[in-house]
Amino acid sequence: MFSLDALFCHVDDFCQQFVPQWQKTLLGHGLTHRQRAKSLCLSEIMTILMAFHANQYRNFKSYYLEQV
Repeated sequence: MFSLDALFCHVDDFCQQFVPQWQKTLLGHGLTHRQRAKSLCLSEIMTILMAFHANQYRNFKSYYLEQV
C-alpha cells in the first residue's frame, strides 16, 4: 500500500510547477472569465483520482463515500 500523504506531496509539487506554465500557454479569446473559489485544489482532486485508480473499487461513488 502507498502513503496518501506522500502521494499528495508529490502531486502538489508537480501542480505548483505545472499550472503556471500551463496558464501561460492557454489561448484567450478576449472574454474575461471568473475565477470561482473552489472547495478542493487541483492537487487534492488529482490525489483522490490517483488513489481511486490504485484501489479495487468499481465505481467512483462508492469509493468517495467510503474512503474520502
